[in-house]
Amino acid sequence: MTNILVLASTSPFRKSLLSRLQLSFETFAPDVDETPYVNESPTTLVTRLAQSKARAAITQYPNALIIGSDQVAVIGDTILGQPGTHEQAIKQLTQASGKAVDFLTGLCLFNTNTNQAQTDIVRFSVIFRQLTLAQIEHYLMKDKPYNCAGSFKSEGLGIALIERMDGTDPNALIGLPLIRLIRMLEIEGLNVI
Repeated sequence: MTNILVLASTSPFRKSLLSRLQLSFETFAPDVDETPYVNESPTTLVTRLAQSKARAAITQYPNALIIGSDQVAVIGDTILGQPGTHEQAIKQLTQASGKAVDFLTGLCLFNTNTNQAQTDIVRFSVIFRQLTLAQIEHYLMKDKPYNCAGSFKSEGLGIALIERMDGTDPNALIGLPLIRLIRMLEIEGLNVI
């Protein structure tokens, strides 16, 4: 039987989401290069990174269920990563204004006892309002979402940027699709309720 649940992520958002399940878990900081490969599709990228993050913890946690997750925001075929800077966030939100942005969250649950991984991608779409530069600037000064894919936090003031949302799990938008994760954990014999 697997003893430990591990979240292979440094994201405070993912840690907070996983805490909602009221399960005991440890966190691990995976050292994974998140640079997309040349011509790598968004779905391939988030799958690869979710798996790589989970696998990065195998040596330290040989008796565990390890959760890896990664997210990208996509407009058409263009990947919007974490902006990092104010200027890049302005560019991303200007690009998103009035458009649909798909947030793709790769999820991997790796069982180190069986050496088996469950992997999935959960899509959540956000349709942004038409935004003025003044609205974008005001939002960025208040929420500072520079470490968030697509330059906004729906769980904060970013909700004011949205016209509507479409998806099966709002947690996926924040970075960890709990509904799908619960099913994966159940398959491994770990019941949340």
